[in-house]
Amino acid sequence: MSTTSRFEELREIVAEVLEVEPEEVTDAGDFADDYEADSIRAIEILARIEKLYKVEIPQSELPEMRNLKATYEVVARYAGWQD
Repeated sequence: MSTTSRFEELREIVAEVLEVEPEEVTDAGDFADDYEADSIRAIEILARIEKLYKVEIPQSELPEMRNLKATYEVVARYAGWQD
């Protein structure tokens, strides 16, 4: 799977949890500030990512996963994706 495909897959997950359209989720849009995500939604995003990609990401990484680009980088690190 390509980097672009994975990125768009993550965008879909985030949009669904945040209840916005995927095209509204920008690469650098802050989940909390721009989309009013709370800690429950952040955990939901993490849980869906872990289930989809069969990876385990510590909740201590949640503060890093503040936007789509940063989330991709964290997931890539734990999933062993090579760009």
